[in-house]
Amino acid sequence: MDNSSFKHEDNKNIIINVAKDIFAQFGFKKTTMNDIANAVHKGKSSLYYYFKSKEDVYKAVIEKESSILNSEIVKAVSQEETPQGKLRAYIITRMKVLNNLSMIYSTLKNDLYQYTYLNTNLRKKYLRDELKIVETILINGVEVGILAIIDIKTTSSAIITALMGLEYSLIVEPDISRTEHEIQNLLDILFYGMMKNRVKVM
Repeated sequence: MDNSSFKHEDNKNIIINVAKDIFAQFGFKKTTMNDIANAVHKGKSSLYYYFKSKEDVYKAVIEKESSILNSEIVKAVSQEETPQGKLRAYIITRMKVLNNLSMIYSTLKNDLYQYTYLNTNLRKKYLRDELKIVETILINGVEVGILAIIDIKTTSSAIITALMGLEYSLIVEPDISRTEHEIQNLLDILFYGMMKNRVKVM
């Protein structure tokens, strides 16, 4: 990659990082390309060299934060040895990192009804990645005889759906420690509703 390419990517990242804070503060609808241009000290026409529209900037921000979320999940899961530990690490890490990602959290909060469909579409790729992670954990649990699951794909989808529901708990109560009770209830259902041996092991 030559110097001009590096500069191009650097400028794009600067715009994305600045836009993240503006979107988080004002939401998608109220934010304008002028707002972003002024914040990065560039003319609005300069922004269109890097992004075709406000929607493209928004998409880039969501993609960046979703990538961070998935990277942290993979890291946390890889550090655990048992299926129970991996599933717990996945759920806890997902909620904690999500709570710290200002763009995704604030978008959920500010644009809850108008832009949930848009946000979901932008995150589809990363949700598919998460689905693969959960499927791998559950398959391992079945193989070692800890979990008793007939339909891995359906169960994995149900777990992802439940976690997406918990995301909205962060809107009502952004303190992650306040939602840990709900997370623990979900973990209990997952572990003790699927385990062959119902004796508590956590």
